[in-house]
Amino acid sequence: MSTVTRRTRVIEAADARTLPVAALIAEGRPAILRGLARDVPLVAEGHRGADAAIAWLKQFDGGRPVTAYLGDPAIGGRFSYNADCTALNFVRERGSLSAYLDQILASLDDPAAPAVYIGSTDIDQYLPGIRAQAALLFGDPELVEHPPLVSIWIGNRTIASAHYDMSNNIAVALVGRRRFTLFPPDQVANLYPGPLDPTPAGQVVSMVDFDAPDFARHPGFADALAAAEVAELEPGDALIYPALWWHQVEALDPFNAMINYWWNTSPRFMDTPQNTLLHGLLSLRDRPDHEKQAWRAMFEYYVFGSPDRPTAHLPEVARGDLAPMDAQRARGLRANLLRRLNR
Repeated sequence: MSTVTRRTRVIEAADARTLPVAALIAEGRPAILRGLARDVPLVAEGHRGADAAIAWLKQFDGGRPVTAYLGDPAIGGRFSYNADCTALNFVRERGSLSAYLDQILASLDDPAAPAVYIGSTDIDQYLPGIRAQAALLFGDPELVEHPPLVSIWIGNRTIASAHYDMSNNIAVALVGRRRFTLFPPDQVANLYPGPLDPTPAGQVVSMVDFDAPDFARHPGFADALAAAEVAELEPGDALIYPALWWHQVEALDPFNAMINYWWNTSPRFMDTPQNTLLHGLLSLRDRPDHEKQAWRAMFEYYVFGSPDRPTAHLPEVARGDLAPMDAQRARGLRANLLRRLNR
């Protein structure tokens, strides 16, 4: 992989119960939480070997089929697009968690084994009972008020191409080493995102092969590397980073397991900005430049600037959709939008 010299800052001897989660996210940059999950039993099982970790996980198999990504050895474990970006370079299938674990175990010593990746699998639905044994209990009021989605990620040597998530994240390596290469959100253009459809898992991913970047095709990637940082995680370590940070995730050992915690403090009635982006493509992108610049000023005034400014000169009874958003107002605004879109 191309050299990234900046290393993610480290917080030693972190404790989930006292971790200042909200404050760390507010700082707007990643941090390694060294040893956050050191006492999780699965970490100890992983130190005994992949076979012990796999046997430990299989006892929690709830019997529901899981979604697995399977890639030919030729992709080198990197889940991405095919050569012309019209399809993905792997297949999705559903099957038994235990059977996939057995498949990984049977090919541990095979450097040419197919890539197997079970990603973002809800622990309560698919591995009932594992929460009490492997999930961390965070004491920060932000995570108490906004309980995170807790998912497990299992596979052999795989690479999740650089992408972003719309939620804050705490990723906890439990078995095997992980390498995260992280980029601030303003590097989006220098990461050369692929098509909006298809995508490997719902989010657009970078088209750059980090192991062999083509700087002639992707010259801006040199600037992305200059802004990047690398987080190397040992089993028991965690990484916390804010929403919309791009990250490539490499599972470095023959068997790897990770649990992550996604959360967002926005009320549930709020729509996803991804829908706003799609609507922007529909309504703004192809307008004349002078119109786009005018709309940029409009958005700065109504959306990205202070929410008080557009209403400061209005009587309270006349503020309508400009008033602070709540569930009732969101329902009305959504209904109005649907009527306009379905005209």
